[in-house]
Amino acid sequence: MTSDNKLYAGAAVGLILAALAGFGAARMTAPTAPVEASAEEASAPVGDEIEIDADGIRSSAIMVAPASGNSLDGILLASATVEAMPDAEAVLTARAPGTVTRIFKRIGDVVSAGETIALVESRDASMIAADRGAAAARTTLAARQLAREKGLLAQGVSARADYETAQANLAVAQAEARQAEAAARAVRVTGDGRSVAVVSAVSGRITAAPASLGAYVQAETELFRVADPRRTQIEASVPAGEAGRVKAGDRVELTTNDGQVLEGRVRSATGVVDAMTRQATIVITPGSGGSTIAPGQMVQARIFASGDGQSASGVSVPQDAVQTVGDRTVVFVRMPKGFKAQTIQVAGRSGGMVAVASGLKAGQSIATTNAFLLKAELEKESAE
Repeated sequence: MTSDNKLYAGAAVGLILAALAGFGAARMTAPTAPVEASAEEASAPVGDEIEIDADGIRSSAIMVAPASGNSLDGILLASATVEAMPDAEAVLTARAPGTVTRIFKRIGDVVSAGETIALVESRDASMIAADRGAAAARTTLAARQLAREKGLLAQGVSARADYETAQANLAVAQAEARQAEAAARAVRVTGDGRSVAVVSAVSGRITAAPASLGAYVQAETELFRVADPRRTQIEASVPAGEAGRVKAGDRVELTTNDGQVLEGRVRSATGVVDAMTRQATIVITPGSGGSTIAPGQMVQARIFASGDGQSASGVSVPQDAVQTVGDRTVVFVRMPKGFKAQTIQVAGRSGGMVAVASGLKAGQSIATTNAFLLKAELEKESAE
């Protein structure tokens, strides 16, 4: 090989080495490409806790209740009706026949016990007022006659028999006066003696007002109905064979048509079975939320019976409390700062309740109504 060829060969080798060195430097200084997450990292579970304060729970209408310690066979479902307590509702009638001349209140108005709602002008009222006045006059006359006979007896002018007769006449007159006064009070005669007053016997609201101004009404005709919405009771109907399992003090969950859940307690069982429906009546006292329901409203009662015939162990929760997150069945347990999705194993379902085989203890506070909102929030955080 000549010297020129050697020179050319050395130059070529130098160029190749320089190119390789430049390529290596470029690889080392180039930005690192993003590395895809491993399969294990992609499948890592997200946190099950959801932070939400008490204000957020109230605004979301999420109901929190303890998990029941009853099994499904210890829970009775019954349709129920809200009724006013016997001493919290009054039917106001005309105490005497006459014409309705004044109406002071309308349906929905608040009234107090003893307040006059309307006036009925009545001929009977005038007669009763006249009898009362006559009885009072006879009493006055008898009292004066007795005083005169007493003076004559003291002077020895009149006999004692006349004095005793005057005493008897006064007693009779006083009895007639009391009778006339009682009759006037019974029909509530007004001061002018022309009308009878329609007076409310209880405090509350007017729930019915069939009275019409100028209408002629007979005695005992219903003119108004007043009820106190704060004093209510719930009457539930259960099968006759199950009534014996319900005891006073048993816990009850009351569900309204709009999904509101209220707490209550069994007050008593009537022990009487209707001959037509073969149902027994259970009287329930609503809890603190009872003011939100009104007489005549229909509710669904879930009675946690404590009597014989039910299993002593088991945990059950409302159907709304159980949610599916991925391949897990969970309930949301109340925590200091919110809720935590807790995996459970379902043993059975019946009547809107779910029996829990494991994963939850009786008495744990869980989200019931609107628990699906917590599920949506958990899935949102997982997606993010």
